[in-house]
Amino acid sequence: MNVLEAVRKHTTKTFFIFSSTNKVYGGMENIKIEERNGRYLAADYPNGIDENFNLDFHSPYGCSKGAADQYVRDYSRIYGLDTVVFRQSCIYGPNQFGIEDQGWVAYFCIHSMFDKEITIYGDGKQVRDVLYIDDLIDAYWLSYKNRKKVKGEIFNIGGGPQNQVSISEFIEYIKKKLNKPVKYKFSNWRPGD
Repeated sequence: MNVLEAVRKHTTKTFFIFSSTNKVYGGMENIKIEERNGRYLAADYPNGIDENFNLDFHSPYGCSKGAADQYVRDYSRIYGLDTVVFRQSCIYGPNQFGIEDQGWVAYFCIHSMFDKEITIYGDGKQVRDVLYIDDLIDAYWLSYKNRKKVKGEIFNIGGGPQNQVSISEFIEYIKKKLNKPVKYKFSNWRPGD
C-alpha cells in the first residue's frame, strides 16, 4: 500500500510490476486430478489454470499476496496507474538460495550436493511448473514495453506444460546429474499443496 500510494502521489508515470504467486489459488480441492506416468495432472486443465480461476487464499502467505494482487489491480482501475501482476509459479536460477518453503529447486539441489536430507511432503507425484529466472525477466521486460496494453492485467506465469516436473522426477534428475544418491524422506501433505 505504501509503495502504491507513493507512486499515485508522486510518480504516476511509473510502471508498477507486482510479483505475486500461484498460492492465491489455494488448495484447488475441486479440480479433478488424475495420476498418469507417476505424476498428478489436472485433467481438465492441460495447459494450466487461467487467471479467472476462483481465488481461495488458503494460507496467510496466499492471503497477503492475493490482497496485494487486488490492490495493485484496483490502483490501475481507480487511479489510472500502469500496473501489472504476475502470479508466478516455481522460479529457479543462479544465485537462488532456496529454503524448504520457497525456492525448492535450489533447496533440493543444495541439500543434495551437501548430502543433506530433503523432506518430500506428500507422495512426490505432485507436479510443479518451473520457470527459469531469465525467462521471467524477459516477461517483465515485455510487459514494460507493452505497458499500455497490459495495464491493470493479472497474468499467471510459469514454464508451461513442457516445463512441468513432479517432485519425484526432479529427485531422479538430481541423482543423475550428481551421479550419487539423494537423501530424502516423506512426510504428511501440507495444507493447500
